[in-house]
Amino acid sequence: MPTIYDVAREAGVSAATVSRVLNGARTVDPAMVARVLTAVRELGYRPNAVARNLRRSRTTLWAVIISDIGNPFFTSMVRGIEDVAQQAGYSVVLCNSDENPAKEETYVAAALSEQMAGVIIASSGSVKAAKSLLGSPVPVVAIDRELPRGEVDTVVVDNEAGARKATLHLAEAGFERIACITGPEGVSTADLRLRGYTSAFAGEPVVVRTDFREQGGHDAMSALLASPKRPDAVFVANNLMTVGALRCLAERGVAVPGEMGLVGFDEIPWADLVRPSLTTVAQPTYELGRMAARLLVDRISTPAAQPATVVLPAELRPRQSSIR
Repeated sequence: MPTIYDVAREAGVSAATVSRVLNGARTVDPAMVARVLTAVRELGYRPNAVARNLRRSRTTLWAVIISDIGNPFFTSMVRGIEDVAQQAGYSVVLCNSDENPAKEETYVAAALSEQMAGVIIASSGSVKAAKSLLGSPVPVVAIDRELPRGEVDTVVVDNEAGARKATLHLAEAGFERIACITGPEGVSTADLRLRGYTSAFAGEPVVVRTDFREQGGHDAMSALLASPKRPDAVFVANNLMTVGALRCLAERGVAVPGEMGLVGFDEIPWADLVRPSLTTVAQPTYELGRMAARLLVDRISTPAAQPATVVLPAELRPRQSSIR
């Protein structure tokens, strides 16, 4: 088996430089990083995990806790995390909290007991899980959703601005009774997208809160259709709820956009394939994951640094579902 010294000779650097590259240090010259990683691949070098863990008192694993593994939003995001993790010498363990705070708490407890090298979490809103993470020495990065009651490294999109763009777009298209379907109270994405809607809509707000699931979107749209003040357009605050809302409209024979305009938050792979095509607010999902992983690498190497918050822009993609 090749050793770290073999990698150092192949790359033309010191063994200490190889160690720093594999440990994710950001201060190494990029050209050296490239030479080391090339040598690692060509020689098939694998670090001695047991010795490494004894030195660190931690594993080389990251726990990535997402709120719904069935949501395609997370696919590209996790890919971004994994690409950076692999380059920095870490492996990813994917955990699905299923929008269940109790399940999230179980995964957080497991990550801490197993002394994971770090945790990236899209919180389902559990205050108990947040307290456990904040009270531990394990580095933490919040992604997509802010961590309740805590200051940690965070990567999100500008949810409020994205929702505002969506609502203004519907108003400018001529819709007058614009409703909002959003997620549970206390979850940052749900609250901020609702705030963006209310700040942009000049009329009386009509809001239905539900879970972030397809059936929740279906039930919320059903309730709006039964309302005495039935809306003529709706902004839906995530992709799965948008699918549910569209299913409800199809079942009831409600024409989109003729009778009901619609904009969904989160891009959907088939958004431009259906008829009418679906207007969405797209998030840079891969970049969200990549940035969160980079912040975690930095946090591991510099534990005492001040927490950073990165806010990425969301892009409105107008299509037929919102244009009369």
